[in-house]
Amino acid sequence: MKLGLTFSALFGVSLCLESFVGHQVLRIKPKNEEEIKKLQHLETMGHLELDFWRNPTAPSFPADVRIPAKRVQLVKAFLESHGFEYSVLINDLQVVLDKEKQDMAHSQQKDRSTATFNYGTYHTLDSIYAELDHLASAYNDIVRKLQIGQSYEKRPLFVLKFSTGGRNRPAIWLDAGIHSREWVTQASAMWIAKQIASDYGKDPSTTSLLNKMDIFLLPVANPDGYVFTHTTNRMWRKTRSRNKGSLCVGVDPNRNWDAGFGGPGASNNPCSDSYHGPSANSEVEVKSIVDFIRNHGNIRAFLTLHSYSQLLMYPYGYKCTQPADYAELDDLGRAAAYSIRSIYDTIFRVGSICKTIYQASGGSIDWSYDYGIKYSFAFELRDTGRFGFLLPANQIIPTAEETWLGLKTIMEHVRDNP
Repeated sequence: MKLGLTFSALFGVSLCLESFVGHQVLRIKPKNEEEIKKLQHLETMGHLELDFWRNPTAPSFPADVRIPAKRVQLVKAFLESHGFEYSVLINDLQVVLDKEKQDMAHSQQKDRSTATFNYGTYHTLDSIYAELDHLASAYNDIVRKLQIGQSYEKRPLFVLKFSTGGRNRPAIWLDAGIHSREWVTQASAMWIAKQIASDYGKDPSTTSLLNKMDIFLLPVANPDGYVFTHTTNRMWRKTRSRNKGSLCVGVDPNRNWDAGFGGPGASNNPCSDSYHGPSANSEVEVKSIVDFIRNHGNIRAFLTLHSYSQLLMYPYGYKCTQPADYAELDDLGRAAAYSIRSIYDTIFRVGSICKTIYQASGGSIDWSYDYGIKYSFAFELRDTGRFGFLLPANQIIPTAEETWLGLKTIMEHVRDNP
């Protein structure tokens, strides 16, 4: 069944062609290691077509899973027969998607009438790229737009450089949207970009930061996947590269880095959402960032935005040993989480990837840390599962505001600890 023509005609945007009518998102609370193993086995059963939004990892950490309509009763029967506790987070995913698209279309119509970019709504890639041009023009004393590469489907990878001058100054790297369906990250990155640009010369902290360091911001790290979430499948996570010998498309770009590549928490199945790819840096999007970091030579912090779960994590993910700088990273992460909480009382858990969620190999902040960038952190933004990847647009700006406070805490520490 295909949907979208009616909404396209009414609102001037294409609704996801892939239908999620009757798909449910369940929250499952495993009570022990045995139940976790059963859920992990369930995940490997390809015919069920399960999409784990949060993986089963620990009894204290619930798993969220999207189930196709035709499998809902079968999966529920399995859970009930094995004594699992579960609840329904989303009863019909398509209803939520329709509301998201309707709100987005209404906002875009308003934007067109006022010729402004609304930072409190979700945007297409073209709209985001147009706003990058606007920011580079409006704040041309401190903002430049750079192209660091292009995607598999030949879309440019655009970075905003915030700088007050000087060559090869120490710098901070920040990216968002490496997993394409995590829309609040791209949206938050755009709000943060505007905030950095407009705060310079007004806010003492931002001014001090840019007087000493550059900031490089990549708001859409996976443009092909992001476009695909707008045109075809809102739940798409991976890149859009073709996999040799498989009909399944794409690689998980956060399992593709040269950090324990191919280890635990990454799949060798091209059809899996966590497929690591044929080799480290096989994805041109990943390689473009790696090459940029290496060529720059003076990146002091590597910060990446994901969603969801409200976590602030440092290395490692590919192994469960603490990094050499554990004490400093943990203290700094907790200080950043305190800053995040100060505005809307949003609570973030802090810790290493492996001990906070699960082992995950081939991740970006493990690579950056091993490369020598001590201050490597991954943020998992709102929420904790009520909406998951479909966070309502009215939460974009509050999410971005609190995230910026956390980022700024880390950046200030980097500035003060060269």
